[in-house]
Amino acid sequence: MDILIFPTYFPSISQFVSIAQADSVTLEVEDNFQKQTNRNRMYIYSPNGKQLLNVPVKHTSSAGHQKTKDIRIEKNFDWQKLHFKSLEAAYRSSPFFEYYEDEIAPIYFKKHQFLMDLNMEALQIVYKCLGLPFEVNKTSEYFHEVPDVADLRMLANGKKDENQFEEYTQVFGDKFGYLNNLSILDLLFNEGRYALDYLKRQTLIAPANFKL
Repeated sequence: MDILIFPTYFPSISQFVSIAQADSVTLEVEDNFQKQTNRNRMYIYSPNGKQLLNVPVKHTSSAGHQKTKDIRIEKNFDWQKLHFKSLEAAYRSSPFFEYYEDEIAPIYFKKHQFLMDLNMEALQIVYKCLGLPFEVNKTSEYFHEVPDVADLRMLANGKKDENQFEEYTQVFGDKFGYLNNLSILDLLFNEGRYALDYLKRQTLIAPANFKL
């Protein structure tokens, strides 16, 4: 099974379900940036429930679309400090936060210029945490339809992602109940070494050309 996905900011569990069950992964890097998608955001389980962590980006005033790979991160906000503090508040008491902290923390002390570079590093970090070799392809041109692979680019749009997955224990589950399909970090911090097995046994809702 060959899949095509967007490299997003610490991707959703649904994206990693597809990655864990794929024979090959191609990353879409020639798309136009779209607001209100997971390209620059993730959702975590905070002490107050579901929380959005958004990477601020610069938008040019010129007409036309910008490619995601050309999107620059806004430097006037200390978003790295905010995001890492939010992760600590959400997961410091989880079973595996300290186990993965040294892998994840360094990304919040770097000053990435481009969103794509940040997302690619975040993806590599999760691959490493899951014990997966980072073997991916990248697109060289954008195509609206890609008949030769399972097109899962829509998973980057969280509002259109209707996948429901098996429940696992979450830190604040007793307070707010189970929150489905958060960032892969939620699964890692709560399930640790069992995360990959979890991903491999999930079923994904996807387009007609997608087959597990």
